[in-house]
Amino acid sequence: MSVLTRDEAQTRAQLLDVHHYRVDLDLTTGDETFHSRSLIRFTARTAGDTFVELKPETLHSALLDGKPLDITTLDGNRLPLSLTEGEHTLRISTTMRYSRTGEGMHRFKDPTDGESYVYTQLFMEDVQRVFAAFDQPDLKAVFELSVKAPEGWTVLSNGITEQQPDGRWQSAPTPLLSTYFVCVAAGPWHTIRTEHAGLPFGIHCRRSLGAHLDADAEEILAVTKACYDRYHEKFDEPYPFDSYDQAFVPEFNAGAMENPGLVTFRDEFVFRSAVTVTERQTRAMVIAHEMAHMWFGDLVTLRWWDDIWLNESFAEYMGFQTVNEACSDLFPDTWVDFGIARKAWGYEADQRPSTHPVAPDPEAVPDTASALLNFDGISYAKGASALRQLVTWLGEKDFLAGINIHFKRHKFGNATLADFIDNLAAATDRDVHGWADQWLRTTGVDTLTPRLDGEGTSWRLTVDRAGSRPHRLSVGVYDRDPSGDLVLRERREVDVPQEAPAELTGPRPALVVLNDEDLTYTKLRFDDVSRETALRDLSRIPDALTRAVVWNALRDMVRDGALAPAAYLDAAVAHLPEESELALLQGVLGFARTQIADRYLSEAERPTALTKIGEIARALLRRTEDGESPGLRLTAVRTCIDSATTPDKIASWLDEGTVHGGPELDPELRWRILARLAVLGATDETVIAAELERDPSATGEEGAARCRAALPDPAAKAAAWSALFDSDDLSNYLFTATAQGFWQPEQAELVRAYVPRFYADAAALGARRGPAMAEAAGRYAFPFHAVDAESLALGESHLDDDAVIPALHRKLVDQLDDLRRALAVRTA
Repeated sequence: MSVLTRDEAQTRAQLLDVHHYRVDLDLTTGDETFHSRSLIRFTARTAGDTFVELKPETLHSALLDGKPLDITTLDGNRLPLSLTEGEHTLRISTTMRYSRTGEGMHRFKDPTDGESYVYTQLFMEDVQRVFAAFDQPDLKAVFELSVKAPEGWTVLSNGITEQQPDGRWQSAPTPLLSTYFVCVAAGPWHTIRTEHAGLPFGIHCRRSLGAHLDADAEEILAVTKACYDRYHEKFDEPYPFDSYDQAFVPEFNAGAMENPGLVTFRDEFVFRSAVTVTERQTRAMVIAHEMAHMWFGDLVTLRWWDDIWLNESFAEYMGFQTVNEACSDLFPDTWVDFGIARKAWGYEADQRPSTHPVAPDPEAVPDTASALLNFDGISYAKGASALRQLVTWLGEKDFLAGINIHFKRHKFGNATLADFIDNLAAATDRDVHGWADQWLRTTGVDTLTPRLDGEGTSWRLTVDRAGSRPHRLSVGVYDRDPSGDLVLRERREVDVPQEAPAELTGPRPALVVLNDEDLTYTKLRFDDVSRETALRDLSRIPDALTRAVVWNALRDMVRDGALAPAAYLDAAVAHLPEESELALLQGVLGFARTQIADRYLSEAERPTALTKIGEIARALLRRTEDGESPGLRLTAVRTCIDSATTPDKIASWLDEGTVHGGPELDPELRWRILARLAVLGATDETVIAAELERDPSATGEEGAARCRAALPDPAAKAAAWSALFDSDDLSNYLFTATAQGFWQPEQAELVRAYVPRFYADAAALGARRGPAMAEAAGRYAFPFHAVDAESLALGESHLDDDAVIPALHRKLVDQLDDLRRALAVRTA
């Protein structure tokens, strides 16, 4: 299949003006394929040659202005067109294949009740799997969809849909949309409908999750309505579509997708087991993120994929900020979670060889295959951090004024980075263009270090910068009170580079924290006294966001070889039993468990690390015996399970169906325990099959696949590997679950022979099943536990293999760099 190049897209945009699509889909033709017909009305500004894209199972016919085209000229995904100047109609009839990889029209059969569901994910090039289109973001058009669906199904789309007398479902015409925003979701949905601000709102999930959606509906709708109202306070342009539906769909590859009027979410956000407030907050943030896209992305759309950050960074920033403003009665400070979880994603991505500017040079994104690689921690987390720094420097009033100018000038059209910066500059006298050059066109992470000079009660604070960006940040100066707690003496704003050192009066501070409110994007170091204080007294810092900043600094120091992994783990043992902020607990425990224990410490040191992590969890269990902190307790229980080095305790929980003192085991905890028992060799296929009979859901099938792949048995490993790479039977989610179970540090010798097999098998899978599955293979099936020089050399030898498609190549570059870093940390 040919990928679309930027030059081809520009040429076609100059030639064509696309007006209207009429798309007719027939979903009643079987479980493997469906019928698709497109009628496209467009104008050719001059005579010329171009092409329309489609990826059919069978191309039945193509008529240009009523005259048949030679369908044998279809070349991969391109049907050539020779056009005269003027108006044209193009009719194309195809049979298309359903997907099981989350791309195009994905079909899912629910094992709980046998019901089937389909939904589209048409991002980048996948609209071509559903209907013929001029598939690029700057050829916007009106879309009307007609869908024939099985009896008993409901069809959802971008506009309000109505069932016709003949049984077909007809959607209302949309405003001008890019092709990748078109969405259909069809099946016997469980639906809850309401109205807000004069618009119909709906939430939908598959029937087997209906009771769980009912339990969460009040919160989901409250968040949706609060964010909708808050955006209307911020934005001058009203919500631009005729309804707002949110569908929670199975086996979804992303967190969610901003289809106008019909946002699709992974249906893990319909919680079927107990979750923490942080996980509920994450769902709220994703709701707010996707709603922000209705303006930034949907109303105003990028012209080419080099500006994808304009969509994602903006939505990421607005998602966290808006939940903080509109839902403060439901959730703690979202910026703590952003700082400890999302921001770390950005820092890690920005220090790999695959890093790129937030706003890459257009020449660096020459085609859609390269564009797909930029959906990463830089386009989301770093970009959102840059925007937060921009708001700090510019002021929110001027920032929103510039955003509203942007919406007004480009609504229902396309815009570029240059347009965005020009519109921001129109609202302020600051040098926004210079700021953009320094922040958006550069790569890497600055490092800031405080230096204190003086004595007695007179101190001069200088911030040393390794890097090139300007920073406006808060510096927190802390003293120790008689009880030993740290108290804020002052918090002052500092611009880096500084014109002059900041003058501090009073005794030498016990702790100086740069970027105290986490308003900029940088790595931090400590002066010698502050480093000692941070490690010894971190839990005595009063503000959770400041603790997040300090934990992030310690994490970066470990990754850079400036702090021993064991020292980080000792700090976690010392301070986490007293921590009350769930986001911090989850973030620090996650890093300690998956990076320090599994990668940064040697195989011989790992059992001791797991024991220490288990000590933290047991301390939290003792602390929460009164039942007052269910989220803390749930986090502690999960950590106890994941860090267990012997099976007896967690096996007794599984047998009894409860943790002593609570909670009772729900499906998530039962499968978590069973997976750990499988790793430890304390269960077998009979027990796994019985648990699947107890929970015959889609999540149960994933749990069983994960457990079976984790069994320390050569036959089980061979079967799992064959399922992953020798056939295409596994859906995207079952593939991921199997891969997650396969590699276990405890089983390094058992699976050693599979390490060299991974590269060729993953390359063949990517070539055969496409970028989504290639990315899944690179992320989940990579032999992450094999931290040795031989594994690194082996992986590097495959980077020049032409058989490795770009999506897999990018994952291999990242994974191998993480492996290189782990080796360096062990050496340091």
